Amino acid sequence: MHLKKAAAIAASMLMILVFVKMNGDIASFIATVKAGDAVQAIGQPVYSEEEKRELYQAIVAEAETRSVAPIDARLDRVWFAIPGYNGLSIDIDKTYEAALKAPRNSPISYQYKEIAPKIQLSQLGPQPIYRGNPEKPMISLMINVAWGNEYMDPILQTLQDKGVKATFFLDGSWLKKNVDVAKKIQEAGHELSNHAYSHPDMKSLSRSEQYNQIAKTEQLLKELLQVENKWFAPPSGSYNAATVQIARDQGLSTVLWTIDTVDWRKPPADAVIRKISSKLEPGSLILMHPTATTRDALAGMIDSAFAKGYAIGTVSETLSSDRVIPRVEGAHVF
Repeated sequence: MHLKKAAAIAASMLMILVFVKMNGDIASFIATVKAGDAVQAIGQPVYSEEEKRELYQAIVAEAETRSVAPIDARLDRVWFAIPGYNGLSIDIDKTYEAALKAPRNSPISYQYKEIAPKIQLSQLGPQPIYRGNPEKPMISLMINVAWGNEYMDPILQTLQDKGVKATFFLDGSWLKKNVDVAKKIQEAGHELSNHAYSHPDMKSLSRSEQYNQIAKTEQLLKELLQVENKWFAPPSGSYNAATVQIARDQGLSTVLWTIDTVDWRKPPADAVIRKISSKLEPGSLILMHPTATTRDALAGMIDSAFAKGYAIGTVSETLSSDRVIPRVEGAHVF
């Protein structure tokens, strides 16, 4: 009989200790019991209606101080079309729901949501794009491919080792002869886009010739790789207003670059790394090709970007208005 009683007492004490572990110290537990608002040892806390109102009001007040306004896409005299950047605000309802389920006295874990700009990149009309939004800490690697198969494997290996996805702009005539290489790039998770068909000087072509250069490669991307593309990178950066409009007519935006590695001139890899590191800024689009210089400099360029705190994404990711996950303490961002 005494043993049963002792076992019951021990079990009760264990339950109290479990509760205290989950919900605070013994003093606060006793105070809660006296207030008639005890919490079950297993399950979520029970709040009075007044406490719920106070909690909700506290979250609303905090939301007013933590919001970040969205930035509209805009036209710039130097950079032409610049994408917008989503704002950020506390999701009051989700934060409130999570707080009600959390242990008492625990810090509020704020849930965030993104607020889209009123003006998006697509609303700026047919304009060239040279960079992402300067408030977005993300950059992209643009790899224009019309030659250089011998360096593709080590470049892909470096990207894989670093966990980075790039955007490869493919020359149509190259793609037609190297479908297996293009599929290897695609299977590695990289973005594939349009680099015209035969690496022409686009601005010297007639409108119909420009149209065909873009359309032929676009058809190959769709038929051979099932790619739904939205970017066109003119070879050698050669374009005119007609080029941009013709690309737009085919559903494509014209993309150039912020920083050029000029790797085709075969500069030393360390010189390229220093150049990129010194010029790198948020939203940078870095142009390169599958050359020996890029093969040798790529890891260093990536390390330099990471050291500066930049994320590296595809061109689509960098030019979108989506936020890079902000480092907000206690934040859970969707």
